[in-house]
Amino acid sequence: MNRNRSPLFRVLTVLAAVLGLVLTAITPAAASHPGGPKPTIVLVHGAWADGSGWSKITSRLLNDGYTVRVPPNPLRNLTTDAATIRSFLSTLSGPVVLVGHSYGGAVITNAATGNPNVKALVYVDAFAPAAGETIFPLAGADSALAVDPTTVFDFVPYPGAPAGDVDLYLKHDTFITSFASGVPRHEAEILYPSQRPLTLSAGNTPSGTPAYLTIPSWYVLGTGDRIITPDAQLFMATRANAKITKIKAGHLGLVSDPSPITTVIEQAARATR
Repeated sequence: MNRNRSPLFRVLTVLAAVLGLVLTAITPAAASHPGGPKPTIVLVHGAWADGSGWSKITSRLLNDGYTVRVPPNPLRNLTTDAATIRSFLSTLSGPVVLVGHSYGGAVITNAATGNPNVKALVYVDAFAPAAGETIFPLAGADSALAVDPTTVFDFVPYPGAPAGDVDLYLKHDTFITSFASGVPRHEAEILYPSQRPLTLSAGNTPSGTPAYLTIPSWYVLGTGDRIITPDAQLFMATRANAKITKIKAGHLGLVSDPSPITTVIEQAARATR
């Protein structure tokens, strides 16, 4: 009886081995790095934008096996915006790479402070304020925003606003020629109508203790940025002791040049192993 079953047993053994190889081949790569689990990548958008601005980078990160989250940034007040992102981070387990664009950089600077799960910060054309600083002066003397505010912003009241506070929308010309410089014109025109405003008070809220004092940071510097000037970015990145990568792009490099930014994010992610 055992002799009659031996060939069948051998066939089943071979089939089991083949099946194991097939399952290994089709298992997503997201599970782990060689040295441990892959971190979750959390992308935080800035002012006059929303989470869809990260879509090209999100797609690349997902294709490379990363878990990606893109929580909405309220754009109401730096303190409460950071608290919102901090609360979101508290729901995640395992290592996190926290990425911020523009005003989102100020938010992650505050949101990550004291969170042991955040292993790396990545700034993309972003504000990286020190304690007590507000963002608007950090944009640089030659910033497109460093002019009479009535020439670059539309002021819109909102319900429940503190006295003197308003929503700031970028005027069309400022959005197209400065904020979205380097983005194809037809794409910039699509982005303009859906911009989300930043409150005036958010731009004037003092920052808290910066997370980059204790968390390793990376900085992608757009050499053609007209919103946060390259010199201003270099100052903040150097002060944060960040690993700096310069790319030939404007303020929306995440839209016009997603590949090199994705590369930097993944460099930061690999460094968390």
